Amino acid sequence: MMQAGIPQYAWGQCVQAARDLYNDGSYPDQPLDALLVRSGEAGEVVQVGQHADSGLVIYMVEFALHRVVGCFEQELTPGQSNGGAQ
Repeated sequence: MMQAGIPQYAWGQCVQAARDLYNDGSYPDQPLDALLVRSGEAGEVVQVGQHADSGLVIYMVEFALHRVVGCFEQELTPGQSNGGAQ
């Protein structure tokens, strides 16, 4: 269950995708439901915010190829701090 609260991850922190992440329409140049990020892929948190209505924490994470994807906490796990996204 997703809850509002204090962010678990900080700007600049290395994280990994906890599951495959698919296009929800945020990337109009990609088909809907196209695979954007594979589970385990490393990235770096580049912005932390909250959804205006629900207060849920949302992370903008830069993964490989400079692909920035919005993620909920449940979609991320702590990563190893060895350089972040490439």
